[in-house]
Order: sequence, then C-alpha cells, then structure tokens
Amino acid sequence: QVQLVESGGGRVQSGGSLRLSCAASGFTFSTITMDWVREVPGTGIEEWVASISSGGGAKRYADSVKGRFTISRDNAKNMLFLEMNNLKPEDTAIYYCAKGFGIGASRGQGTQVTVSS
Repeated sequence: QVQLVESGGGRVQSGGSLRLSCAASGFTFSTITMDWVREVPGTGIEEWVASISSGGGAKRYADSVKGRFTISRDNAKNMLFLEMNNLKPEDTAIYYCAKGFGIGASRGQGTQVTVSS
C-alpha cells in the first residue's frame, strides 16, 4: 500500500532553514505529481504549500512561501524534498508529503516545524 514517511522537521529561530524529506513507497512515484501541505495543529485546515510534476520540471508554490521554499524530488530514490529558508513564525505547522487530494489521497504521519521569533 501507499506509504509516505516525512522527516527533517524541528525547531528553529526566525530566519532559519530546514530541509524536509519524504520517502515514498507502494506506488509508481516517478509518474505522480507530488505536493507538500501543512496544517496548524488544532485548526483542521490543510494549506497547500508546493507542488512538483512527475518529472520535476514544473513546480508551483503558495504565495506565502514563494521565494523562500524549494520543492524537489529524486525519482531514482523515490524521495520528495522541501528546502525551507528564511523561515517565519507563521510557517509553524505539521508538514505532510501529499499524494493527491480528495478521495484516494494519501498523507504521511507528518513532521512538525516550529519557528520561534
């Protein structure tokens, strides 16, 4: 079955950097557009952060992270990444590797990112 395992979260000060990783298995990773989403605990609201096409050639970002975050993937290793620079307190959330949206969507367990001011 689909398995997504995120790692790399942590606590940093405002202006700091983190690199999130997601190990994917159980599906043909190289053929699927992948996303990062985030959720502030307790809100129940999932915010889309970034998307990367199956081959990695097309990337899109939420306005709130554009210019600070970079999404990438390694299809040979079934890995998805999110490089986060100039982090702000409002970036504090649980970050999830996302395969799809709606019915049939999959998420990992998430990795907590906390940015202190």
